[in-house]
Amino acid sequence: MRWVLGVAMVLLLAGCEETPTGRSQLALVPDGLMAELGERTFAQLREREPPARDPALNRQVQCVARAVVEAARRHYPETAMPEAWEVVVFDDPSPNAFALPGGRIGVHAGLLRVAQTPSQLAAVIGHEVAHVLADHGNERLTQQLGIKAALLLVGLLGEGELAQEPLMRALGIGARLGLTLPFSRTHEEEADLMGLEIMAEAGFDPAQSVALWRNMAAAGGDQPPEFLSTHPAHGSRIEALQAHLDQARRLGRQASPPACRVGRDKRAAGG
Repeated sequence: MRWVLGVAMVLLLAGCEETPTGRSQLALVPDGLMAELGERTFAQLREREPPARDPALNRQVQCVARAVVEAARRHYPETAMPEAWEVVVFDDPSPNAFALPGGRIGVHAGLLRVAQTPSQLAAVIGHEVAHVLADHGNERLTQQLGIKAALLLVGLLGEGELAQEPLMRALGIGARLGLTLPFSRTHEEEADLMGLEIMAEAGFDPAQSVALWRNMAAAGGDQPPEFLSTHPAHGSRIEALQAHLDQARRLGRQASPPACRVGRDKRAAGG
């Protein structure tokens, strides 16, 4: 047992990294395994959830997602990120979106009723891409599974010492949003601000992030929509975004707005 504790200490030290914002984190699951789980989960979702067939809708989402991903690569050049990203619009009426490790982005068609401009859609996709870049899923999974499961995942313990079914449940396999786990308030706030900078870098209007979250709050009525169920309160989220708008605008000063159109909005992507 002492060797297990010794190896655990080594893993803890090796796993102490920093997110792109400089926050210390512990993420012990190998990146390759996270990507594999993301790929497997996304494939399962595509089997269960029909993709949207509207070509215009798909072009709109693909355009915004492509601009956001390219901006994320420029803005965080030292951060490892997938070489290619797969983007799928699902024919689901709920206002939702998610991103999985390995570069998979899912957008529900219902989100386009709430994200009414290209910049508002960019705020959502930027937020989700930020979760992947900051390795929030890995960090959350490490916290949820504990060190024993982390040792299993890197092959230091036999499979018999930890049942696979609970492990897969902890990963979220089989859940409607796949690998998505409830992120902490710290994760959400970090993704908000990273996403704000990414969307500004891409040429989208950062002020539209505030409008987006107001729309999301209104769409939920007394209860927040599923997308916001684990997120900070609307007021505190909007205040944090507003406090960083000037900095975000400076980032996007030299950027040209992408020519994307979303929903009923017929203007170029400045929002």
